[in-house]
Amino acid sequence: MKTVSSILTLLFCLVLTSISYAAGPILLPAWQTDSVFEQPESVVLDKKRNILYVSNVNGNPNDVDGNGYISQLGLDGKIIAQQWIDGLNGPKGMAIVGDVLYVADINELVAIDLASNKISQRYLAKDAKFLNDVAADQAGNVYVSDMLTNTIYRLGNNTFGSWINDQQLEFPNGLLVEGDNLILGSWGVMTDGFATTIPGHLKTISIATKAINSLGDATPIGNLDGVESDGEGNYFVTDWMVGKLLHITPAGISTTLLSLTQGSADHTVLADQNLVIIPMMLSGNVIAYEIKK
Repeated sequence: MKTVSSILTLLFCLVLTSISYAAGPILLPAWQTDSVFEQPESVVLDKKRNILYVSNVNGNPNDVDGNGYISQLGLDGKIIAQQWIDGLNGPKGMAIVGDVLYVADINELVAIDLASNKISQRYLAKDAKFLNDVAADQAGNVYVSDMLTNTIYRLGNNTFGSWINDQQLEFPNGLLVEGDNLILGSWGVMTDGFATTIPGHLKTISIATKAINSLGDATPIGNLDGVESDGEGNYFVTDWMVGKLLHITPAGISTTLLSLTQGSADHTVLADQNLVIIPMMLSGNVIAYEIKK
């Protein structure tokens, strides 16, 4: 009987583990800023300085109006500088390489020198209409999605140009470099404005061959925005249109972790602090959740 009892206990534990895994990690509120930001679209951590940068569109996302700016935010959610860098248009996704912060700004990739706190260079993306997310690989190459032209641009060796243009990208938004691949969060093919009949899903793009494949069986998931690793082979992904934080497995299985409000945008994950930090574009604030493990 002792053996049977031990087996039943083991099976019960395995079932609980399986249920817990399927449900995804548990997130608890950590902090939330006041609604002082102006259409915050992306947040990224400067590990060297322990500062968060927040991009503020502050206007129509594709208007060249000079209203956009970058804020500095502490890891405790307290604002350091509201308008740290201004004079941008519709700044969205960001990535840091060395001492340079790269910002997608409609039809330009803007380089900000973090040592001098000044814009050091602007790279024009020929034919771009809506540059969105930014990611960098280990070699320092910078990738930028252009949502409205099904194009991903790349900056390498100080040359910026179209890297891949393909309808299979299905209106590319979030980017994440993972090993030899780009993980892409597609929005889905637009039918009326930003509306979609069939929402997007995660895709992989081989950096070496540019081959595009769906993660899992291509089941529609949502209008995907930010894509970040959970450090365990899965992904934290935001759905902008319905306002959710999703947990997606390599098989493409999606679980809703947080039901927020519309406008959950390009988040960041601080693995060493077990934090997910999400800019809420329409609410004008940034929220942080603790990942319970």
